Amino acid sequence: MKAAPEAVMTTQEQAGEDPFASFSITNKERVSTMASFHHRIKSGKKGTAEAHVEYIAREGKHALRHDLMASGVGNMPGWAEQRPMLFWHLADRYERKNGAAYKEHEVALPSELLLAQQVELVERLLPILVGDKPHQWAIHMPKSSLEGVANAHVHIMYSDRMDDGIPRAPEQGFKRYNPTEPSKGGFRKDSGGMSPLEIRMKMKALRKQGADIQNEVLEKYGHSARVDHRSLRDRGIEQKPETHLGQARIRRMSESEKKAYLDERNKRRG
Repeated sequence: MKAAPEAVMTTQEQAGEDPFASFSITNKERVSTMASFHHRIKSGKKGTAEAHVEYIAREGKHALRHDLMASGVGNMPGWAEQRPMLFWHLADRYERKNGAAYKEHEVALPSELLLAQQVELVERLLPILVGDKPHQWAIHMPKSSLEGVANAHVHIMYSDRMDDGIPRAPEQGFKRYNPTEPSKGGFRKDSGGMSPLEIRMKMKALRKQGADIQNEVLEKYGHSARVDHRSLRDRGIEQKPETHLGQARIRRMSESEKKAYLDERNKRRG
């Protein structure tokens, strides 16, 4: 498997410019001088992987969205190194019924960092969040529908299948793992055999490690802002988390309603 992902960056960044350097990111739990932190972990059922990778790679029906800033692929098996879409296609086709075809980390990236520094951050997160697993990542920087500012975040999509070095046909790798005769089954899933509590504890630990890495990169580049993976309650902050409005509701709001909402939100934040 190929372990080193290669980032694909925009023309502006290659020229040393950062087209979104002045923008900031909002977050439902942003308080005082803390930088924004959002780290969502989810999984996609069989039949959804190929469509989702088209979404994060801005391919197919998503090709007209111009907010893809950088992307990369890593640890794909030899037969998929040049065709990562084939990997996700076979995951959709051969993953067991009711099985997860992929998992994903969606992480907000600090707006204080330039794009090249955000890519550096992603490359530091990858060994912690996905290790040697096949993965594909993409940095998106859409504008917030509510505030009109850039919302930089990375999608890290990966397979939970662990390569054990046993040669298998591509389609066999996604079959159910056979602990008695591993060569006759698929690759074992990393979360296989773990209890829901163990999975929750592992995900909580990953969120903390991710926050620590973000803070290291922020410090490296001279920023005083820091992120905190803990909830407001765990931090001892008596403040209700902000309500997520949703895209449909925001589209129905007038400009005056948006302004009133933002003014009230900023007042609560102090």
